[in-house]
Amino acid sequence: MKRDVTFPNAQGHQLAGALDLPPGRIRAVALFAHCFTCTAQSHAARRVSLALAEQGIATLRFDFTGLGASEGAFADSHFSANVDDLVAAAEFLSGDVGAPAILIGHSLGGAAVIAAAERIESARAVVTIAAPFDPRHVLHLIKGADDLEDEPRDVSIGGRPFRIGRAFLASVEGQDQADRLARLKRALLVLHSATDATVSVENARAIFEAAKHPKSFVALDGADHLLTDADQASYVAQIIAAWVQPFLGAAMPVDAVPEGHVRVSSTEAKFVQIVESAGHSLLADEPVANGGSDLGPTPYDLLLAALGSCTAMTLRLVAEREGIPLEGVEVTLHHGRRHADDCAAAAGKCAQIEVIERMVTLEGDLTPAQRERMLEIADKCPVHRTLTGDLRIETRLAD
Repeated sequence: MKRDVTFPNAQGHQLAGALDLPPGRIRAVALFAHCFTCTAQSHAARRVSLALAEQGIATLRFDFTGLGASEGAFADSHFSANVDDLVAAAEFLSGDVGAPAILIGHSLGGAAVIAAAERIESARAVVTIAAPFDPRHVLHLIKGADDLEDEPRDVSIGGRPFRIGRAFLASVEGQDQADRLARLKRALLVLHSATDATVSVENARAIFEAAKHPKSFVALDGADHLLTDADQASYVAQIIAAWVQPFLGAAMPVDAVPEGHVRVSSTEAKFVQIVESAGHSLLADEPVANGGSDLGPTPYDLLLAALGSCTAMTLRLVAEREGIPLEGVEVTLHHGRRHADDCAAAAGKCAQIEVIERMVTLEGDLTPAQRERMLEIADKCPVHRTLTGDLRIETRLAD
């Protein structure tokens, strides 16, 4: 459920990103800052963002100025500009799906979200992944940094050429991250691998010690700096989604569906539908064999589920009321079509009738008479009576 987005930064450059959306209701909104010279398509950014979306957290990952599909020149980009870009991204989210409650930064992006947090009022939690304590840590990655002059020139970063100038160096100087962490006033989660060969785990220790509570540290055993392992990225997302819950506060406002009503909304996917009822949401879809994505039950599956759940509820209710020792119910259903026995041969047609087969399994020490009573009640559940009664469906267009 990805939506490509663009938004302007403080310099008027259009920044490009991807908004990964949950398939159902949005629990919270997160903003992801990628690592130094990476893009929104990096392993960590993409995998963590997608995994968070599966956990109900809409996540924006975007390219900083001059990187990936974003406008501007990398030579004009620096640490302070990255912080400005994060603020611009937060403003965009506030006018779109909702203000970000979670700021997540990978590597130098982790240092950037710490710096940006005080300017993003909606942020309730900050997460760093393999982040350096001091932004100057990045300088050891730049071959030729000591020889930079006022005019930007090409340098080698990780074996790739990038054009930077002294303004870049100046931007990482004097960044008092210890002071920022001390007055962060947000919950902090530090994720780091003890075997990170790019940013040592000592950086995580410094970040953790500088921050005040609430704060947590989770070791990413066996993970590399770029989170190239998909399982590790998924683990990071699961940790974030679980850890952040106590700090989110009130749930995001939603256009609630009144009790007794159901709303079905289409998505960009071919068959995927969001099904909402008072306080609940799920997906409906079709199997891959039918051209769907198999992200949820089919419409007929939902129909059978309605009948089956109503049957089980009714049996339990009646059994309790009549003192029948029913301990459990299992209802298995199947929908099919059969040729009618009274084929209209003269008309050259053979009608088909809809058939729902319902198998009820009763648990408990029931007498034969009690079992027959349960079978009788199964045919009297409200959904059964609705389906077999004089049902009319009235359709109209909304204004």
